[in-house]
Amino acid sequence: MCPAHRNDDASTAARLTALLTAFRPGDDALGVSELARRTELPKSSVHRLTGHLLSHGLLERDGKGLRLGLKLFEIGQLAVRQRDLVDAARPYLADLREATRNTVHLAVLEGIEVVYLDILRGPDAPTLPSRVGGRFPAHATAVGKAILAFSQESVVDTVIEAGLPRVSQRTVTAPGILRRQLAKIRDDGLAYDREESGIGVVCTASPLRGADGVARAAISLSGWTNRMRLDRVAPAVRTAALALSRTLR
Repeated sequence: MCPAHRNDDASTAARLTALLTAFRPGDDALGVSELARRTELPKSSVHRLTGHLLSHGLLERDGKGLRLGLKLFEIGQLAVRQRDLVDAARPYLADLREATRNTVHLAVLEGIEVVYLDILRGPDAPTLPSRVGGRFPAHATAVGKAILAFSQESVVDTVIEAGLPRVSQRTVTAPGILRRQLAKIRDDGLAYDREESGIGVVCTASPLRGADGVARAAISLSGWTNRMRLDRVAPAVRTAALALSRTLR
């Protein structure tokens, strides 16, 4: 294949990806004009590319708009690399939620962000922006810091070099402070988010570690600042993480 063809293929793949990822949580159907606005692609290109996506079931028509197709859901189920982890973790997450009535997360690190694999929402917990399959900056979450603390130093360097954007007024954005937090997490086996991902919300997390000591994932418990005592719930989170780590090994 000549370089020109490779460039064309890469450009087409990038534009198709942009169209599919233009849909956001809460979106139902989007029109061609809105897709063109979000992707910054010409409307003529959006018309042509969405036609291909429709013909393969990756998009579906909904009145005058377009929505993500069922085929994407089917593909997504095949793409869940961590299904065994989710299945193994579910009883531990359920026990934590039952005992605390707060929200429990299971997440992994991908690049500089955490990806949530499972979420059990507690009846007494705040409404959180996290969702299964959703992402959040690792440095601004307890699960992210729990994983980073037990990752290779190069992983931490990558996160810091990418910048530490402020998510809330209390997000840690100074590399030195983050490194000191990670050192303490390595000592305690517990990470904390004290309104760093959102005002009014606190969280504690503990890593799921392999036999080599490196974190594979982390579980966390989130609740209202004025209702959830971190010092009381943190030991239960760490105990669950240790037990689950042994199960996974």
